[in-house]
Amino acid sequence: MRSEKAVNTENQSPYPEFFPVRQNFEQHALADIPAAINATVQQSPMVQIQAGQRVAIAVGSRGIANLKAIVASVVQQVSDRGGQPVIVPAMGSHGGATADGQAAVLASYGITADQMGCPVEASMETVLIGTTSDGLDVHFDRVASEADHVVVVNRIKPHTRLAGRYESGLIKMLMIGLGKHRGAYLYHQVFPEYDHRLELLAPEIVSMILESVSIIAGIAIVEDAYENTSHIEAVASADFLSREPELLELARSRMPRLPFDHADLLIVDQIGKEISGCGMDTNVIGRKTNDRSAAPDELPKIRQIYVRSLTEKTAGNGCGVGIAEYGHRKMVNAINEEVTRINCVTSAHVTAGAIPITFDSDREVLDAVVSQTPADRRSELNWLWIRDTLQLSEIACSRSYWEAASERSDLELLAEPAPLRFDSSGDFASRLFS
Repeated sequence: MRSEKAVNTENQSPYPEFFPVRQNFEQHALADIPAAINATVQQSPMVQIQAGQRVAIAVGSRGIANLKAIVASVVQQVSDRGGQPVIVPAMGSHGGATADGQAAVLASYGITADQMGCPVEASMETVLIGTTSDGLDVHFDRVASEADHVVVVNRIKPHTRLAGRYESGLIKMLMIGLGKHRGAYLYHQVFPEYDHRLELLAPEIVSMILESVSIIAGIAIVEDAYENTSHIEAVASADFLSREPELLELARSRMPRLPFDHADLLIVDQIGKEISGCGMDTNVIGRKTNDRSAAPDELPKIRQIYVRSLTEKTAGNGCGVGIAEYGHRKMVNAINEEVTRINCVTSAHVTAGAIPITFDSDREVLDAVVSQTPADRRSELNWLWIRDTLQLSEIACSRSYWEAASERSDLELLAEPAPLRFDSSGDFASRLFS
């Protein structure tokens, strides 16, 4: 027999009603990705590639929109000039810090030798480029170091922990991604000493790498709020340090955001490494410097977070679960402890792998949240519900946001507030948004 509390009617439900909202972000999608790559490559040092030269194309583990098409186009550009392309994983310790694991990550995006028409050579071996003035060893992927040229392919965007002029992009991939497990481990050890600012390390290290390896160019990618590829640019390696900050600001202006700056609870359907380095983007949830709360000058301010599942592509990497206060049992059961441990220890962000308080159903989590709220405030609960931190064009908001949302020209209200519905196991019977 169902308890009276479990009967979810408008009068009896202890939870707020929800309504779906569509956020109207600006769109900047490129119409023809291969054509865009061809146009920018024609204006870059990549035109200097000569017949017979071996060109290593560095590709990471992030879930970049149109990654397969982008990499295939770069491979074609190299081949058209008579070069011999080879794809190398550039993802630090991801994929369980093994060569096979990193190749499997690329394969999950359709980046295989058969699909790309060129070899994929995954190795965790590095060469020592040199040592910085502060005594930090600089490691670099062995396969890439032996190539005639290297092309770095990565998305430019704000990082989940790094701050400053260089966050997630070409510089980070050059240092950490191509530094493999050993390099990533060494960098993350010292990041706290530099306030997680790559700009305090990058100039010296990038110069060392460029003197030792022929980094011919970087393919910089910027996405808009709808995960569209919105800008592609072949950047000469000599311009990495000056151009990347400008592209970072472009990326920041186009990234998606939550519609409101304050919430008591954020429900997140899924997290994963292809969504963000921390599973969910801390630039979106407002926890960049502290797993449990926003900094005084940081927005949004989310009191508590509930994560319901891991994505399939994250392959058990639960990095980021520790940022949430609550987790669903199915999410916790999907975690690969070894893969998660390696990633969190290597990145020196061990709390990101901490298991949150876990419940067997959505209803049990919501009951726990409601129990911490005084009875006279329960009608004012500010709850938001999203699929993940990349897909924010449609979300669900609790009734308390209705009036404010109604006054916003950038928000489209898709339905009236309605009670949450649960299935027999206590999980949400359906989502209120696509």
